[in-house]
Amino acid sequence: QVQLVESGGGLVQAGGSLRLSCAAFGRLSGGAVMAWFRQVPGKEREFVAAIRWSGSILDYADSVKGRFTISRDNAKNMVYLQMNSLKPEDTAVYYCAVSSFYSGVYSIRSLNPYDHWGQGTQVTVSS
Repeated sequence: QVQLVESGGGLVQAGGSLRLSCAAFGRLSGGAVMAWFRQVPGKEREFVAAIRWSGSILDYADSVKGRFTISRDNAKNMVYLQMNSLKPEDTAVYYCAVSSFYSGVYSIRSLNPYDHWGQGTQVTVSS
């Protein structure tokens, strides 16, 4: 069982930066995949970025490529999302997720592989 706790959200002006953190409580294997998703009211939860717990970065959504960076610190059991050049359309609740044993059957961008989710942290970007 893995518990995820996000932090670091807040209000920022367009063009600014935020770093989200996700603390993972529980054991993660090298085959685990950590990801960030986001959701705005009335819309589906959408993929942002994913990284394998062993270190290789798997994917970024096109809308955040070049602006967001996902990283992890295995020693601290933490995953981060550095968000730069923020835009109003980045406003959403951001969720951390883990796929404990990613098999590759489903796309890394879909919700299906993920078996644990955090409670979410609000990011608001003002124009």
